[in-house]
Amino acid sequence: MAMGKGAKIYVAGHRGLVGSAIMRLLQKEGYTNIVARSHEELDLTNTVAVGEFFKKEKPEYVFDAAAKVGGIYANSTFPADFIYENLAIQNNIIHASYEHTVKKLLFLSSSCTYPKDCPQPMKEEYLLTGVLEPTNKPYAVAKLAGVLTCQSYNKQYGTNFISVMPSNAYGPNDHYDLKNSHVLPAFIRKFFEAKTQGKKEVVLWGTGSPYREFIHVDDIAAGCLFLMNTDTQEDLFNLGTGVEISIKALAELIGKVSGYEGRLTWDTTKPDGVGRKLMDMSRMRSLGWKHAIELEEGVKDAYEWYAAHYDGVTGERIK
Repeated sequence: MAMGKGAKIYVAGHRGLVGSAIMRLLQKEGYTNIVARSHEELDLTNTVAVGEFFKKEKPEYVFDAAAKVGGIYANSTFPADFIYENLAIQNNIIHASYEHTVKKLLFLSSSCTYPKDCPQPMKEEYLLTGVLEPTNKPYAVAKLAGVLTCQSYNKQYGTNFISVMPSNAYGPNDHYDLKNSHVLPAFIRKFFEAKTQGKKEVVLWGTGSPYREFIHVDDIAAGCLFLMNTDTQEDLFNLGTGVEISIKALAELIGKVSGYEGRLTWDTTKPDGVGRKLMDMSRMRSLGWKHAIELEEGVKDAYEWYAAHYDGVTGERIK
């Protein structure tokens, strides 16, 4: 059953990359009763506070896009933070949704929950069939636990909790800290600063040989809203484009979009991560959904957004 335009909808993590895109889309589509809280207003790792929020607000639908996220450096440097905070946040939201009879919850998991040597393209049933990539294992374990928590509540309590596993997301409100960001936003920042500062060289991590799949965050939001308004037999969905690109080709694309004409140097002492991570999109496509934003168009949008919001010398956000 579709959400009514006046249904009470809680978006957890509404200031983040995916959460802010879901907020924009809900508002654009005419949903009028959306609730959200900043971290300062509601600490989602606080079980009592989350329970009190649900008791007071009584949301009918929940988009759980709240998470601690980061790239290879952040995951390897702060593993305890990644597993503790993500487990606490999702456990509190999922359990409170059960206790307060939320009609439907959508949990944002991650493609990194798939095994390191997963067959390609990755199908939903391949979860838990092999070991995880070690560079982000604590985060992956937490996100995998979220999927299993939703499935367990469905089985035991008859809830309607679904999980989505997006491929690499990018777009407005992404993280651009070079130590903590993912590859695409890190490249956007590096190329923008190189062009702004007239640098003759851009140094990039790894060999450039791995392949990755990227999906614009507005497409993720569209897919999430589609699933919230669609009755499904399954409770787990890949959310991507089904199209992959090498990291080297991605760098060349961002260089083209930015107009940077300098030299690209690959620091092969830095890790690559897994060789491929391509989503099988059969399940979503069988429901009639497909992404709308192709990579070059999306990269142009993301680059222009970054250029309008960040200083090319200091790297500080200006608006």
